[in-house]
Amino acid sequence: MKIVTTVAELRSHTQPWRTRAGVTAFVPTMGNLHAGHLKLVRHARAMAERVVVSIFVNPLQFGQNEDYRRYPVTQERDISLLADVDADLLFMPELSEMYADTPGHTTQVVPPPGLNAILEGEFRPGHFNGVTTIVAKLFNMLQPDIAVFGEKDFQQLLIVRCMVSDLNMPIAIEAVETVREADGLAMSSRNSYLSAAERVIAPHLYQTLLDVRDLLLRGEQNSAAVEQAAMEQLLASGFQPQYVSIRRCADLGVPVAENDERVVLAAAMLGETRLIDNVKVSIT
Repeated sequence: MKIVTTVAELRSHTQPWRTRAGVTAFVPTMGNLHAGHLKLVRHARAMAERVVVSIFVNPLQFGQNEDYRRYPVTQERDISLLADVDADLLFMPELSEMYADTPGHTTQVVPPPGLNAILEGEFRPGHFNGVTTIVAKLFNMLQPDIAVFGEKDFQQLLIVRCMVSDLNMPIAIEAVETVREADGLAMSSRNSYLSAAERVIAPHLYQTLLDVRDLLLRGEQNSAAVEQAAMEQLLASGFQPQYVSIRRCADLGVPVAENDERVVLAAAMLGETRLIDNVKVSIT
C-alpha cells in the first residue's frame, strides 16, 4: 500500500489510472479505524480494481463545542489495518494541504435546506456544510468512479448522494450496512469516549430503535406518540435524547403513505458522548 500526503502526490498516482481499464473506488474516513470502516474498504475492494482510502480529521464539520481537538488519532494502527484489507493507496494530508486558508473562510458546498437543517443539521448547525465541502474537495482531487459510505450516518449518506446528483459528479455512491458490536451498539470512533458504565448502557439506543421498528411493523400509525415514547425510554435508560424521528428513507421527509420505506433515526448524549443510530423499516 502506497501512502501519500499531498494532492500532487495523490494525482501523480491516480491520473495514470484513468488511461487504463478498471474501476477506482474511494473510502473517505477520519481515521481511528474499526471494523465498520474495514467493511467499507472490503466492499470497495470487491467492486474495483483500485481502492483509495483517505484519513483526514476535518475541522470544518465540528461545531464550536465539539470534540475536534480530542478526536482519536491512531495512524500507525490505521495503516496496518488498511494494509491487511488490501487498500492500494492511502491519502493522509495535513490540515494545510486541505485548506490553504483558515477552514472557516474557505469556499463551502452547502446542501439544500430540506436535508441540511433537520435532525443532525438542527443539533449540529454547519456540520453538513463541512461534510459536503470536504467530500467535494476529495472527489475533485481523486475523481473516483465509486465512493463508499456507511449507513450509520444515514443523513450524511443522503446528503452526499444529493450533492453528487445536483453537481453532476460522475461518481456512484455505494452504501454499506452498519456494523455492530455483539450487543448491538453501532461501531463508531466515538465509542472509545464511553466509560465502562456508559458502555453497558449504550446498546439501549439500538434496542429502542428496534422497539420503534416493531411497533411500526405491527401497524402503529401514531408516529408522534411512538417517537415520544422512545424519547422517554432513552431518558429512563440514562441518555439525554436529542431526537427520535420516523422518516422516509428516500428523502427524510415525513412519511405520508402507509407503504413508504421508512427509517427511524435517533441521537442522544450519554455522559459527554454523543451517539447516533438508525434502523430501516420496510412496511409492505
